[in-house]
Amino acid sequence: MSAATVLPRERTWRPDWPLDVRRALSPHRRGTGDPTLQHAADGAVWRTTSTPEGAATVRLTVRDGDVHAQAWGPGADWALDVVPRWLGADDRPEGFPAHHHPLVERLHRTSPWLRIGSTGRVWDALVPGVLEQKVTGIEAHRTWRQLLQLAGDPAPGPAPAGMRVVPSAERVRAVTDWEWHRCGLDGARRRALLAVAGVASRLECDDHTDCEDLRRRLRSVPGIGVWTAAEVAQRAIGCPDQVSVGDYHLKNLVGWSLAARKTDDAGMLELLEPWRGHRQRVIRLLEVGGTRPPKRGPRMAPSDHRRI
Repeated sequence: MSAATVLPRERTWRPDWPLDVRRALSPHRRGTGDPTLQHAADGAVWRTTSTPEGAATVRLTVRDGDVHAQAWGPGADWALDVVPRWLGADDRPEGFPAHHHPLVERLHRTSPWLRIGSTGRVWDALVPGVLEQKVTGIEAHRTWRQLLQLAGDPAPGPAPAGMRVVPSAERVRAVTDWEWHRCGLDGARRRALLAVAGVASRLECDDHTDCEDLRRRLRSVPGIGVWTAAEVAQRAIGCPDQVSVGDYHLKNLVGWSLAARKTDDAGMLELLEPWRGHRQRVIRLLEVGGTRPPKRGPRMAPSDHRRI
């Protein structure tokens, strides 16, 4: 039986807020060519994921306010169970003190779709998180695509051409030095990725894992610092308060949006302090409608480690 004729598992769910599926999943998309998350011309969103039961491909469509989910692969049922969490069903924005700044208040009022989702899969967020350490987005996304092409399995079911599943920790450990070089991965990120691959099963979360516990376990791995731990916690658990300290651009987005000035990480945290408990929510809102400083001077240029 061909992939196109395999019958999917199906589930329908109705959110109680004005959900925007593409925007809800946008923090998990690593560039427009991400092999794990694609937007189809018919409005459907396709996504691959690892699960405790194996790989899965999920297709999401919205009809009259209902989210219709179809899934293929050995992890199909597990993936369907967590689709509402992907889209923000577990988020609790009630009590968010948006009034501390007029821009945040306006963005909160005009973005009722915004919820912080969680995938429940640390590994799926950790691999691209390591690839994004201290490089430009262009370089990180290129390496992500090449790693998926090299080591990721084809997406189960009738997924769009080229979609892949994040390679397992075992497959990552089997990649040779020459193959890493072809992917454009430098030594520091390579060592960090191999380190997390060696302890991947101990890093996965469950329904009782909290943000601080996950961040502590992540930071115990060589090569995983505060930035990567925060990026993973935001996506895997949906932490509404995690701030990616050390991000090249974030501090200036926050500083310029809230105080019309550039700032450093300490200044960013000071500006976000009135929203402690919801600081990631503020950042998501500013990413929607905040402002950035004028672009002057040299920019961080992408490096191609395949040429070194």
